[in-house]
Amino acid sequence: MISVILPACNEEKMIEKAYFTIVELLRAEKIIYEIIFIDDGSKDGTWDEIRSLEQRGAVKGITFSRNFGKEAAIMAGLTYASGDCCVVMDCDLQHPPKTIIEMYRLWEQGYEVIDGVKKNRGKESGLHRIAAQTFYRLISNATHLDMSNASDFKLLDRKAVDVLLRLPERQPFFRALSSWIGFKTAVIEFEVQEREIGESKWSLKSLIKYALTNITSFSTIPLHFVTISGFLFLIFSMILGIQMLYFHYSGRALEGFTTIIILLLLIGSILMIGLGIVGYYIAKIYDEVKGRPRYIVSEIATSENEKNNKDSFNI
Repeated sequence: MISVILPACNEEKMIEKAYFTIVELLRAEKIIYEIIFIDDGSKDGTWDEIRSLEQRGAVKGITFSRNFGKEAAIMAGLTYASGDCCVVMDCDLQHPPKTIIEMYRLWEQGYEVIDGVKKNRGKESGLHRIAAQTFYRLISNATHLDMSNASDFKLLDRKAVDVLLRLPERQPFFRALSSWIGFKTAVIEFEVQEREIGESKWSLKSLIKYALTNITSFSTIPLHFVTISGFLFLIFSMILGIQMLYFHYSGRALEGFTTIIILLLLIGSILMIGLGIVGYYIAKIYDEVKGRPRYIVSEIATSENEKNNKDSFNI
């Protein structure tokens, strides 16, 4: 059986369409399935739309007590999935549903992780495109994994899912971790589809926060910037010191007020940036040490009208 996991946040207009589109494809291929919707604290009627599918069969709905983010929604979907393999995809159908069949056939051939890789990024603003390319370049260098065209559109074998769920971190970066765990991997390219209804829920602020969270959760490179800056400034200081000594002994010493002010500002800026980076990592450590759950489930709906015996808190 395949579990199709669809995180949703304020997607009431896409729930029914996503369900029927995916189910029609899977039934045509005679693939046994379950559809899992995760309502990530939506403010519209997303949960009501999910509940309306309750009697359709092979549907499971999970709603959070508040918005915990897409990564938490993905992990919740994997936790409650019963399939021998799981597909994670966007509820807005920008990930083409027909690609699920191709992924499934590769899984039948023995592949355990099938990555959906974007041929293009679809329509987006120039600023958004530059920001995304910069982020993926940074995360690729940080993780030593090719994340240039990575996406959350993936199929994972049950073995890979179980490994992911055993990882203890509170703020997982799904698209990087699913590559980091290894296993027999295949890649499928897909064209990003245009959103039919609504608009992207990702603002520039949320994308910046997402980038910072995932870079720091998967890499310590920003901490090394502090050390590198320190050495660069040490070299700069030595050169400037030699120059000042030369001027002093040659009788051409300047008063140097401007130089002193510039140096103080430069040193202060580097120190403050360094403290900020270290502080951010300490904050991340603080979040991990607290051990709070990744998400809190408010309600679960299944097509069988049976209560799920899983705990509402997940770590």
